[in-house]
Amino acid sequence: MQIMGVFAKIGTFTIGGGYAMIPVIEREMKDRGWIDEEEIEDVVVLAQSAPGLLAVNMAIFAGYKIRGLKGSLAATFGAVLPSFAIILLIAIAFTSFKDNVFIQKFFQGLRPVAIALILVPAVNMARKGCRKWWQWLLMLLTLVLVAFLKVSAIWVIVCVLIVSVAVASAAEGRKKKC
Repeated sequence: MQIMGVFAKIGTFTIGGGYAMIPVIEREMKDRGWIDEEEIEDVVVLAQSAPGLLAVNMAIFAGYKIRGLKGSLAATFGAVLPSFAIILLIAIAFTSFKDNVFIQKFFQGLRPVAIALILVPAVNMARKGCRKWWQWLLMLLTLVLVAFLKVSAIWVIVCVLIVSVAVASAAEGRKKKC
């Protein structure tokens, strides 16, 4: 299946995990006309909301949007198989080379690359998702609470959910009065 091949390519050549895969998945889906930009944003939000690995969740949701259950299975298998095989090979080889200075330096060099691959999609998502001043404020407040003050992301999500429901209810109440 073509979907499996695309996600296998993404899984093979993307270093840095799920967030690093976001721009690659977005480009591949748009170039093939499978999903438009708005649907990609929906896939990312759903993937982040669901428990589990972001890359796997994105494959599940994107595959489902493209071809239903079969597409979901193909995309998931394609995204997971290369990583599984590569990690298995690294684990087998790493046990004999783990004390090698060159290998240690290689992995130290990969750290900043992985950070950059995660930051770029995060900044792009913030630009697309934060269109009003209060959205930027909420994003920065969340970053400070979770990253620096070590507040559990679950509490932040629950609080935002409660505030969102209250704001939506108030807006609905104003519409009914008009």
